[in-house]
Amino acid sequence: MSAPAASMPPGLNSMFGFQVFNSLSFQIILSSPMLLYAKSLGASATVLGLITGMMPLLVICQIPAAKHVARVGYRRFIFTGWGTRVLFIFVLAAVPLIGGQWLSNPARLALVLLVLFGFNLVRGISSAAWLPWITALIPDAARGRYLTREAAFGNLGSFGAFLLAASYLGQQPSGQIESHRFAVLFAFSAVMGAISLIFLRRIPEPTEPEEEVRQSKEPVPWRAIMSFTPFRKLLFVNVIFALAMGGLGTFVVDFLKSDSGLSEGRILIVSAMTFLGGLSSLWILGSRLDRFGSRPVMLFALAGWFVILLGWVLMAARVLPVRIELMIALHFMMGLCGVLFGMAMTRLAMAIVPTMGRSHFFALYSVLGSLTLGISPVLWGAMIDLLRPVRVVWLGAEWNAFSLAFAAMGVGGLVTLGFCRRLVEPQAAKVEELLRDLFQQPLVRLWFRR
Repeated sequence: MSAPAASMPPGLNSMFGFQVFNSLSFQIILSSPMLLYAKSLGASATVLGLITGMMPLLVICQIPAAKHVARVGYRRFIFTGWGTRVLFIFVLAAVPLIGGQWLSNPARLALVLLVLFGFNLVRGISSAAWLPWITALIPDAARGRYLTREAAFGNLGSFGAFLLAASYLGQQPSGQIESHRFAVLFAFSAVMGAISLIFLRRIPEPTEPEEEVRQSKEPVPWRAIMSFTPFRKLLFVNVIFALAMGGLGTFVVDFLKSDSGLSEGRILIVSAMTFLGGLSSLWILGSRLDRFGSRPVMLFALAGWFVILLGWVLMAARVLPVRIELMIALHFMMGLCGVLFGMAMTRLAMAIVPTMGRSHFFALYSVLGSLTLGISPVLWGAMIDLLRPVRVVWLGAEWNAFSLAFAAMGVGGLVTLGFCRRLVEPQAAKVEELLRDLFQQPLVRLWFRR
């Protein structure tokens, strides 16, 4: 399958610059560095799940915000929210500097949760404009190419953020990191967020159809939106995948910290391999997403997720040793398969959503997936806390809280794969064609170089 070539619109360099600096910012606040800081304050697995789930849960704010997007304008809507978000990061940077004589660790943890709530609330509201914005800017035939590059720049920034955090925190012994080191990291995140706003202002503002602006003032036909079969099937896949995989990254960090004895620096270096995997999607996928369609890429990625979860199950069950090489390989695959699945699903949503009511379609798509993504780590965290005392040896494997959780996630991935096969995408190629192109093309190039 092939798609006609389409030129990219002007302003893409600003979009990619925004992705790099935005990733340098939010990966410190919403990912492993923040989880490690919360862990140093005594956070349980349930609290870690709450921190991870807060961001996707508050995406529900997109539903009431969507009706204002077309009237306010995409760029102004996002810029206002992102600017307010940066202010919350500066506040967060001050929390580790509050001495123990003023606030106990539980009180500081509660303050962190409060500030993160404000940060994620503003993000949830303003993000309602992002997908409609890029859908209006990028031609249909070039969306796969754009999403591949966007993911590459985002993963490049994320990789840089994790390397910086690892080198800075890794200088101290495990469990003995001074609070001011986290304050410096959070301040760096705030500065990077402020720089990202410079690039955000340079992204062009498309002209929204008058009909879309007029419809934004009318009641939203949610029943009609849900009755659109291709969109409803995609929503179902989005929700099941988010429920199955929503807590994996968080509890891999928890597993490595609790059971492997790795230092914070090493955990961050291993976690950074996720972004190298995501970055590699630029070379592995290339223009194939536009040529072969979204569904075969999603099926290929889900098969990879099953292999990943099998690896974590075997490691948590003490069947495989906790070796740095294996952890790096699994994190690399997590990044690659995560980006492949996410890009393909987003491209399919952009393809099937009609122009009229676009903001409401995307709001519902983001909210349902994100709500599930927010609830998922809380549920997985509660399950892991409940199963902490369990250690049963069966079939040569130790079935404990982590091995059972990873196994359940793997089952969820298989269920997602089954529903993914039912997605509506008329021009999509078969998975076999994608695999043939993936593995034959490098061999052909190698042959002609001889």
